Order: sequence, then C-alpha cells, then structure tokens
Amino acid sequence: MTETKNPSAVRSQTEITAALLALMEKHRYEEITVKQIILEARLARKTFYRNFTSKDDVLRSLIRRTLNEYFDIVNNAEGDMLTTVFSYADRNRELLRLLERNDMLHTVLRCTNEYLPMFRSSRLSELNPSVPLFEGLDADYLLALNIGAVWNVIALWVHNGMKDDPEEIRREIEVYIGRMERTRI
Repeated sequence: MTETKNPSAVRSQTEITAALLALMEKHRYEEITVKQIILEARLARKTFYRNFTSKDDVLRSLIRRTLNEYFDIVNNAEGDMLTTVFSYADRNRELLRLLERNDMLHTVLRCTNEYLPMFRSSRLSELNPSVPLFEGLDADYLLALNIGAVWNVIALWVHNGMKDDPEEIRREIEVYIGRMERTRI
C-alpha cells in the first residue's frame, strides 16, 4: 500500500478496503479478484493500482492499520495485557470472524511478527508495561513467545465463536502462570 495523507487517496483506500470486506462476507477470499473489488468500490482500475499492488496488499494494509491501533493501545495500557488484548480483539470482531471463515487468521500472526520489530525500534514507550520485563534479555525471543502465546489464545477464542468470557480465560491463564512460577518450568 502507498502510505499517504492525501484525503482523496485515503478515501480511495478506505473504499477499496470496505469493498474487499464486503466481498469477503459473500465469497471466499481466494475467489475474490481485483476486478470484483474495483467494481464493488466503484473506482477505476488505475485508482486501485495507485494505492495497492494486489488484494493481498489490501488485506495486509488493513491488518497493519489495526495492528497500529493495537500497538498504540498496548503501548499505553494501564490494565493487564490480556484484558487489553481481548478488548482489542472484540473491537475487531468482524475482521477476525472473516479471517477465521477464510482460514486466514495466521495472516494476523505473520503481520504481527513482521511489524512488531519496526514498532519496537521506533515507537515503544517507556510507559509500556512490558519494557521492564525485557530489560537485559533478548527481547526478540521474548516477544515471539508472547505474541505466539497470546495470538493462539485469541485465535482459539475466535475459532470458538468468541462466546467464552475473556475475563474467565484471563483468570485461567493467570492461574496457569502462577502454577508455572511455583514449579519453575
């Protein structure tokens, strides 16, 4: 995606993204073509290609945008991390549901793994509650551990229809982590 602040380009990108999501409501992702997105968005082909290289680029840019919001929330979180993560996932329920329906939740994990190092090096706040946890340790491995663990919990929650109470899941994870600390695994 072409990064821009131009209002016309931002509006086109928003329309293209909305068109892709609308099509994902009706069709499997792999069946959707750029032509369908252009028709749904009622934009010219050149407008699409001025902003995106492919339908995958549209999806990745949407995921990156939501991850940007997520990282900003986590960076300034005052509560516990898991509650923050579930709150974010709940706000993005429709996108996660569409990705699950298309067997594409892994795309969020891949984008997170690609995007987080850039975020960490440029925008990580000292107020971020995880900063002291990484002090003096190899943050790359610890971030991979955290992202993988948390993402698998979120992916299971989405797969199960997002019906389970996030607070109950958080409590069970707390109990489990407490047991791990006592057994020194």
